[in-house]
Amino acid sequence: MPSVITAFRDLDRLREIVAVLWRHGFGEVVQRLGLDTLLVARGAESTDLRSHSIAQRVRFVLQDLGPSFVKLGQIASTRADLLPPEVITELKILQDDVKPITWDAVREEIESDLGGPVGELFLSVDERPLASASIAQVHRGRLRPAAEGEAAREVAIKVQRPGIQETVARDVDLLYWFARALERAVPESRRYSPVDLVAEFDRSIKAELDFLQEADHAERFAKNFEGDARVRFPGVFRSHSGKRVLTLEFLDGRKLNDALAQGLDGRALASTSVHVVIKMIFEDGFFHADPHPGNLLVLGSNEAPVVGLLDLGLVGHLSGATRDRALDLMVAAAREDYSAVADALYALGRPTRKVDMAAFRTDVETLGRKYVGRALGEIEVAAVVRDLIWGAVKHGIDMPPDFMLVGRALMTLEGTARQIAPDLDVFSEAKPYLIRLVAQRYSPDKLTGDLVRTALRMSGMAGQMPEQVSEILEDLRKGHLTLKTADAETPLAFDRLGRRLFASLVVASLVLGGSVVLAVGRHPWVGAALLAAALLGGGAHVVSDWWRALGLRR
Repeated sequence: MPSVITAFRDLDRLREIVAVLWRHGFGEVVQRLGLDTLLVARGAESTDLRSHSIAQRVRFVLQDLGPSFVKLGQIASTRADLLPPEVITELKILQDDVKPITWDAVREEIESDLGGPVGELFLSVDERPLASASIAQVHRGRLRPAAEGEAAREVAIKVQRPGIQETVARDVDLLYWFARALERAVPESRRYSPVDLVAEFDRSIKAELDFLQEADHAERFAKNFEGDARVRFPGVFRSHSGKRVLTLEFLDGRKLNDALAQGLDGRALASTSVHVVIKMIFEDGFFHADPHPGNLLVLGSNEAPVVGLLDLGLVGHLSGATRDRALDLMVAAAREDYSAVADALYALGRPTRKVDMAAFRTDVETLGRKYVGRALGEIEVAAVVRDLIWGAVKHGIDMPPDFMLVGRALMTLEGTARQIAPDLDVFSEAKPYLIRLVAQRYSPDKLTGDLVRTALRMSGMAGQMPEQVSEILEDLRKGHLTLKTADAETPLAFDRLGRRLFASLVVASLVLGGSVVLAVGRHPWVGAALLAAALLGGGAHVVSDWWRALGLRR
C-alpha cells in the first residue's frame, strides 16, 4: 500500500500535481493538505475563476496532469452515484489527445515484447500510426501468408507507449497517498469516496495495460456473437501478441461520420447497436464498457450495416443474479411500472440504512412520469440513469460498481444513437428483446434447472443438519453453549463511562482533600491548590470528552 515514503520518492511528480492544483484555483485544498511548502512559486492562478466553474477546473487539472489522470477522469465519469451531475458532464468531455510516439520507439517495443526483428515478424508495417492514445498506438501491417498461395493477412498492431506501465504505477501510488491525505484533511471530501475511486481506477487501468487480457476479451466476444452477422470483433493473432503488443485482424470499415456522409441508414445501425449492447449486458453478462463512436466501425452496406467494435480492454461483468435484477429494472421501466422500478433498484443495490420504501417509490414514480415513455430525441438516458442512481443513494442504497459500467455503456449508446437516429425510442426498440429474455428466464428448462440446484443445496444442508444439531445438544448438556451478541456502540459507551467515572473520582478526591485542608486552617495554600487542580482537571476532562465525541461523529 502506498505510503509517505512513496510520495517522497516521487517528490518531483507530487510537486507538479501541487502546482497544477494551485494554478487552477485549488490552493485551499493544497493548503489544507499541508503541501503548499512544495510550491516553487506562488503566482496567481492561471484559470479565470469567475468564468470557469469548479467542475471545469477539475477537468483542466486532469488534462494538465497527463494520461493517467485523464483515464482516472474517464472512469470517474461513470460514478453518477458519487459525483455531482455538473462534474460528470465535464469528465465525459475528457478524451485521449496525445502526440504520437516515434516509429523507432514503436519498433523497439515490438521487438522487445515479441522477441524478434520487425522485418521477420511482419511482412510490412506502416510507420504512420492509424491512431494514437494515452496508453497505446496502432499501426497497420501485414502478416506473411499462412500457406503458399494464400494472400497476406491485413492486421492492426497495437503497441503500448514506452514506459507507460511504470508511469501509471507511479501515478497510482501517488493517487492513493493523495486520496487518503484528502480524506483526512478535508472531511467533506469523504462523501465522494476518493480512495474508492482510485481503487476502481487501479483495477481498470491494470486491465487495460495487459494486452493478453484484451485478447481474451476479443475471443470471448467473438464466441458470444458467433453466427450473428450484425456485429464483428477483430480476430487475435496470438503468435504475434504479448503483454505490450497486440496484433489483431484489420477490420476494413468506415468511421461513423464518414459512413453517414456516404448515405448510411442511421436508423438501421442504431437499432443494431441497441440489440448488440442489450445482448451483451442482459444475456451474456459480459459487455463493452466504452462503446463510443471512436471504438465503432461501420462494415457492410449502407442498407444492412454491420457494427465493428474495437478497443476491448475495458469490459464489464455481471453475475447471473445482478443480470436478472438489471433486467427486471429495464422491463419495469419499459412497462412504466414505477413501483417495480423502485423494487428492482432496491434489489440491485446495498442498503446502508433503513430505507423508507414508500418515500422511495414516490420519488421513483415522480422521476418516471418525467422521463419514461418519451422518444429518444426528447429525453437523455444519461439524465435518467443519473437521477435514478442519485435517488437511490439519497435513500441509503449504494449501487454496485458493475452497474455503474452498465450505466456508462447505456449512456454512450445513447450518444451514438442520438447522433445517427434522433427519433429512435430505445425502450420501444429494446422491449421485444427484453420480453424474450424474461420468457427464457421463466421457461420450463430454466425453472427445472433452478429447482434441481435448490434441491441439491437443500439436500446437502439436510445431510449436515443431524450432526450440527447433535453438536449443539452436546454443548448444551455440558454447559458449553454460549450466545454472543455484538453491538458496536457498547464498547464505546463503556469506554466513555469508565473515563467519566475515573475523572469523577479524581475530581471528588481533590475537592474533598482541599476542603479538609482549608477547614483545618493549616497550609491553606495547599487546599487552594487542590481545589484549583480539581477545577482544571474537571474542565480538561469535559473538553477532551467533547472533542473525542466530535471525532467519532465525523
